[in-house]
Amino acid sequence: MKINWGTGIVLAFVGFISFIMYFIITMNVNDKYDHDLVTEDYYAEELAYQNDIDKLKNAKSLIQNITYELIDEGLIIHFPTNIDYKKITGNMFLYRPSNKQLDFETPISLSKPYLLIPDKRLVDGRWNIKIDWQYDGESYLYKETINY
Repeated sequence: MKINWGTGIVLAFVGFISFIMYFIITMNVNDKYDHDLVTEDYYAEELAYQNDIDKLKNAKSLIQNITYELIDEGLIIHFPTNIDYKKITGNMFLYRPSNKQLDFETPISLSKPYLLIPDKRLVDGRWNIKIDWQYDGESYLYKETINY
């Protein structure tokens, strides 16, 4: 069988269209490629981002900042030891980029200078931690990405 220019062009188009259709179907059906936006109110949060910048600057000016430690029981968030931990208030938000259903938010209420997130709440993989906390009328923000 002899293939002329017209047949070659048609075969190239059919091959290209088949590849694109395979790619589209794979991306829509496979859960591995399903990713959500960071937040639903992206634009509203973007307008308030200067507040986050100010809070991050306040946190960097601290003598001692928040640290974390991975242990068998879970994730321990250590608050600065040079301040009274009983006066700390705020929220901690853990965001899982690959699965929105695993995200959770916890209010900060400390009876010890640290906060323990139990192992059963955390799935192995990447987590983004955002701790928005206040102490003596000053607001602070701590952001970190960890692999649990």
